[in-house]
Amino acid sequence: MLYDIDIVIPWVDGTDPKWQSEFKKYNPSSLLSDARFERYRDWKFLKYWFRGVERFAPWVRKIHFITFGHLPDWLDLDNPKLNIVKHEDYIPNEYLPLFNSHPIELFINRIKGLSEKFIYFNDDMFLISPINSNIFFKKGLPCDMPILNALTPSSVSPIRMNVVEIINNNFKKKHVISSYPFNWINLKYKKYLFKTLCLLPWKNFTGFLDQHAPTPYLKFTLDKVWSLEEAKLIQVANDKFRSITGINQYIFRYWQFCEGNTHPINIYDFYKYHEISDRGIDDIVADIMEQKLKILTINDGYDIDFNLCQKKIISALEYILPEKSSFEI
Repeated sequence: MLYDIDIVIPWVDGTDPKWQSEFKKYNPSSLLSDARFERYRDWKFLKYWFRGVERFAPWVRKIHFITFGHLPDWLDLDNPKLNIVKHEDYIPNEYLPLFNSHPIELFINRIKGLSEKFIYFNDDMFLISPINSNIFFKKGLPCDMPILNALTPSSVSPIRMNVVEIINNNFKKKHVISSYPFNWINLKYKKYLFKTLCLLPWKNFTGFLDQHAPTPYLKFTLDKVWSLEEAKLIQVANDKFRSITGINQYIFRYWQFCEGNTHPINIYDFYKYHEISDRGIDDIVADIMEQKLKILTINDGYDIDFNLCQKKIISALEYILPEKSSFEI
C-alpha cells in the first residue's frame, strides 16, 4: 500500500554461545576495528521497545526484526506484524558472519516484503508516548532535519567523513541548497539553523548534524545509492567488525537531503538522547516516567554500575508500559 510504513530493527544477543563463539573466532586485533563488547551486550529492554511501538505507534504495518539467528524466548514468532529476518535472508553468504552493524544496515533494502516507506530503529531508541506517523513521513517524504555541520575528531568522525566524501562526489553543495532552500534554511530548526548559516560559504559539504534517532527512509533511495555506489558499499561488507575505513547508513539519509526528498522538521521538539551513566541515570528515569517526549534514545555507557542502571531503567519502562504486547508469548 502507498501509505504503509514499516520498521526495521537489528538486534544482537551478546549472551548467545554460538554468537560468542563466532565473535571470538573472528575478533580482530587490528586497531582499525571496533569490537568492544559493550556494542553487543543485552540490557533486557527489548520487550519494552515492542510494547512502545504497539501502544504508541499502532499505525506501523510490520516490524522487520534482524537477527544473527538468536531470538528472545518471550517473542511470539507467529505475530502477523512481525517478520524475522536472519542475516543470511538478505545479506550474500560470502560476507557472513558479520559483527559490523554497517553492512547489516546497508543491505536492508534487500529485505523481502519491505515497504517503500520505512523507519530504521536501533534497539536503544524507545517510543515513550503516542506518536503520529506524520512525525516520520509527511506529503510522501521522510521528515528530517538537514543541518550543515563541521565534523570534529571522534571515534566515528572518520566514518562520517567517508560518507561525506561520497556525497561531495555526487552532488554540488551550491546546487543542492539553491534547489531546496526551504529544507536547509528553515526557522523550525531554531538554534541549529546557525550551524548551516555559518557553513554556507564553504564550497563543499563539511558534514551534517546527526542524531542517534529513528530515521525514516524511502526504499528507492537505497536502491539508487546501491546502483551508483555499489563498489564502495560492497567494500564495507568485507569488514566483519566496524572499521574507520567504513561507511554507514547515513549515506542514504544524506542522499535524501541532497535530492530534496525531505520534509523539514525539528527532531529536538520530541526527541532526546541519553548515554547511560551513574550520574545521569536519574535524568533518564525522569524522562521516561514524565513522558513529555515521544522518542528517547538510551545508549549504552562505559564504566558504569550495570546492574543498578539496568534495574532503574527497567523499573521506569515497566511503569509506563506494564502490559504485555501482542509480540510477547
